Amino acid sequence: MTENTSNTRAGFAAIIGAPNAGKSTLVNRMVGAKVSIVTQKVQTTRFPVRGVALAGDTQIVLVDTPGIFSPRRRLDRAMVRSAWAGSEEAEVTVHLVDVQAELADRARNATPAEHRAVQDVQTIIEALKESGRKVILALNKIDGVKRDTLLAVAKDFFDTGVYTDVFMISAETGAGVDDLTAKLASMMPESPWLYPEDQTADLPARLLAAEITREKIYLRVHEELPYAASVETTAFEERADGSARIEQTIYVEREGQRAIVLGKGGQVLKWIGQASREELQDILDRKVHLFLHVKVKENWAEERGLFSDMGLDFDV
Repeated sequence: MTENTSNTRAGFAAIIGAPNAGKSTLVNRMVGAKVSIVTQKVQTTRFPVRGVALAGDTQIVLVDTPGIFSPRRRLDRAMVRSAWAGSEEAEVTVHLVDVQAELADRARNATPAEHRAVQDVQTIIEALKESGRKVILALNKIDGVKRDTLLAVAKDFFDTGVYTDVFMISAETGAGVDDLTAKLASMMPESPWLYPEDQTADLPARLLAAEITREKIYLRVHEELPYAASVETTAFEERADGSARIEQTIYVEREGQRAIVLGKGGQVLKWIGQASREELQDILDRKVHLFLHVKVKENWAEERGLFSDMGLDFDV
C-alpha cells in the first residue's frame, strides 16, 4: 500500500458480463493503457486482471473478470467461479451488456454467438436476483443505435430490479465512459492509494508477456484454432544492455493445431512473434528478444499448475 495522502480514495470495481461484451476494451479505455487482451474471440480473459484507473484523487482498481457463461470444461468452471469471486470482493460491480447482441436477438436475426450472449446475460441477472445484490448496468456498443431504442432497452433491464444505475457507453470510442468512471470514483472509500501513481496493472511481467502472445495467436488464427492454446513464459531475463530476453512455449492439444500455429514455412509463428515482440517493446519500453516454441500437450487445460499460475481454483 502506498503512503497516505489527504482526501484520497481507493477501492475495487469489478466488470462482469457475458463473453465478448467488451469488458477488456472498457478496462483498457478507463486505465488508458493496455492491461487486458482484446480479440474478436470470446472468453479470452481467463483470469482477473487488475487495471488501475485514476480519477482526480481517486484510484479505481478495475477487476476485468472472465466472461460468465455456461461452463463445460474444468477451465470453464474455474473461469466462471473467478468472475463471481472478483465481483463479490469489490466495492462496486458493473454489469456490461452488449446492446447490439440484445437488439439482434430481439429482432430474431442474431448470430448463434449473439444469442448465447443474450442467454448468458439472463443467467447473470437471475444469479444477481438470487443473491439480492445490486449492480450498475452499462449498455455497451451503443454506436449507431437510436436513443429511443436505447432507452427502451435500458428500461427493460432496470425493471428486473437488480440495477442501481444505467449508463450507455461505447468502450471502443470512449462515449459515456467518463461519466461511468466518475460514478465509480464517487463510490470508492476513503483510503490511501493501493498502487503507485505510475502503475497501471498488477499483472506480473511474465504473465503479461504470455497474454500478449496469446492475443496475437487468436488474432492470426481465430478461424482455424478453437480455445485450445495456452502460452507459458518459460524464461524472462533482464540483460546487461537493458533489453529483455523472453522465451515462451505455446501449447496446443493436437498435432494439427501445431501445424496451424506454425504455418507454411513457419510464417504464421513468425508473424505472431513479431507482433508480440513489437507490442511488448512498447509496453515494457525496452528492446525485447522473443523466442517462441510450439509443443503438443493434449491435457494442458487439466494441469493444476496452469490454474495456480492464472489464480484460478483447480478444484471446481
